[in-house]
Amino acid sequence: MRYILLLIAIVATMRVCGKEKLSRIELAESVTEIDDEDTLFIEYEQMPQFLGGEVALMKFIADNLHYPDSAKAKKIQGFVVVKFVVTKTGEIGEVKIVRSKDLDLDKEAVRIVKSLPNFIPGKLNGEVVDMWYTLPITFKLQE
Repeated sequence: MRYILLLIAIVATMRVCGKEKLSRIELAESVTEIDDEDTLFIEYEQMPQFLGGEVALMKFIADNLHYPDSAKAKKIQGFVVVKFVVTKTGEIGEVKIVRSKDLDLDKEAVRIVKSLPNFIPGKLNGEVVDMWYTLPITFKLQE
């Protein structure tokens, strides 16, 4: 019997004129240098896409996510927001926890994100670029 009722709301965060609506602080934290030549973008023309779309992404996560036993025992529920880089090649790059619920839930959320297959990379001004992607993962125990 599955103890997971996984609710995922893919965050295509608030979009305004083709840009994510971010506070100045969040904007400053989100744009980082990868190295001298590559910049990580939050502005976009086309967001990264999971092959098969959001439904396929939700199915992949539901099929591969394991509710941590320690969290089950403590009856910990809630959501973890994970932010990760989809690279120019569509691979998953850096992964960060934006909103934590529990250390074990955080670890599982990071594990599942790192196991995601390649995405279709995002584009800016017609060029493929490294781009942040935000994904909330909800952990809920079934009664």
